[in-house]
Formats: sequence, structure tokens, C-alpha cells
Amino acid sequence: MAGLACGIIKAQLIYKKTMPILAPHAFEFFSRSPEQTRRVGVRLGSLLQKGQSVLLSGDLGSGKTTLVQGIAQGWGSPDNVTSPTFVIMNEYRHPVNGSLFHADAYRLSAESPFDLEILDLDRALRDGVLVVEWAERIGKALPREHLLVEMFYSSPDQRHLIITPKGKAYQAITKKMQQALFGNWSLV
Repeated sequence: MAGLACGIIKAQLIYKKTMPILAPHAFEFFSRSPEQTRRVGVRLGSLLQKGQSVLLSGDLGSGKTTLVQGIAQGWGSPDNVTSPTFVIMNEYRHPVNGSLFHADAYRLSAESPFDLEILDLDRALRDGVLVVEWAERIGKALPREHLLVEMFYSSPDQRHLIITPKGKAYQAITKKMQQALFGNWSLV
């Protein structure tokens, strides 16, 4: 019995330490359908400005391209969005504000200068918005400040998104996204 009591005391000490579940300013969203994932993208796309970047991470089938379809729509592009897996980068026009550059880094490496030349990240950030699927594969070459969206497959229609800002401009975007998606409530 003494061993059990000792185990309970130790467990209580462990739980007294606070540990954040998500990174500061990050939030998570559980999408219940591809249409809802697109709508999250629409909200995000409406907040993006020229020179900003969104980095997507997630396994095959996690909904990255579906999210980008919404981002392009919210950003203002009338173009049809498709996966750039084989062409590496698609460019979607905006009526007034440059282009949305949608890259797929699945077959690329940050160690290859040729791969990074293909992307021409400087041009993408200068002339519009950059969205990169499989961003972790070329992470070293991407902007330090960005919005990271990690996507996880939950079931055929459900996805789990964790949205993490890196930089003050992206913190403002996540705050506006939270307000658009959840209203003006606060846990604080």
C-alpha cells in the first residue's frame, strides 16, 4: 500500500507543471468535410498579402490541395487549383495583386541548388503569395517567418489542422482566422 501512495504523490507532482499543448498563438481546427476544409482555406486566403507564405505539412491524403483550393478562392483567384506534384509549381492569377504560387516540394530537396532554382522562391514572394505543400522537405530554403499548417488525416471526411504562426504578421493572421472561424470568444 505504501508503494501505491508513493506513486500517487509522484503523479501529482508531475501534473503540477504546466505545459502548453500548442505553440504560442497556434490553434487547431477539426474539419468535418472537404467543403469545410476549403472554407477554412477561403478564410485564410482572404487574409494573405503579397510577399507572405503558407507552409503545409501532412501525409498524402491529408487535404493539403483541398485547403489550397480554398486559399486561392479566398485570395481572389478565379483559376482552377490542381495539385502541382508533377509540375512542381502552379501559378494562379489574381485580378490585381500578382499571383498565388502553389508549390509541391515532395520530389525536391533543400540540398539541391537545381531544385531550389526551379521554385524561384524570390520571384514568388516578390510577385505574390507562396503556398508550399511538403514544405518540410525544403524547410531551410523557405522564409523564417511564415504560417505553418500541419494537416492530419482523421477519417475519410475529417481532418485535423494545427495552424502555427512564425512572426508577428502571421500572429495577426491567426488571430483574425480564429475570430472568423470561432467568433470573438476568449478562454482568458
